[in-house]
Amino acid sequence: MRRPVTSRRVYTGRHISLRLDEIEFPNRHRVVYEIVEHRGAAAMVALTGDRRLLLVRQFRPAVGDELLEIPAGTIEEGETPEACARRELAEEVGHAAGRWERLISYYPSPGVLSEQLHVFLAEDLHPAPAPREEEDLRLESLPLADAYRRIAAGEIRDAKSIIGITLAWERFGPAG
Repeated sequence: MRRPVTSRRVYTGRHISLRLDEIEFPNRHRVVYEIVEHRGAAAMVALTGDRRLLLVRQFRPAVGDELLEIPAGTIEEGETPEACARRELAEEVGHAAGRWERLISYYPSPGVLSEQLHVFLAEDLHPAPAPREEEDLRLESLPLADAYRRIAAGEIRDAKSIIGITLAWERFGPAG
């Protein structure tokens, strides 16, 4: 494993930091990498008993568009990924789940981003009112099959949702 020859943080914000790491390769060539540091995030496929997904539609300034997504959020200091997923399900969707299972943990963009994203399956849903987040979210409910089709149609476009919905479809879809 290569260690940075030099490393310096050039920006620290509320959710991310930017670090410049100089890496030396075996041939003595050095390259400076721009690394976005992120605490990590958790998301969940919130699946009702009749196999409907609870999704959120929200404006994403980074892409300048509204996206239909599975609920998710940044892991708070000292919080486990599952605790984050539970909190986000309550805050964004107003529900709690009786059954939780980790589907996958992955690195969304390891070339520049340290974030690890944890995707859970949340089942046995029941209402659990919680303080709503400040974000402008709209809750939508779709049959799992419709959500899966919307991926191929280009209507669900973010990686965590594509991955989570596809894993749920593999388990619960027609062949599952």
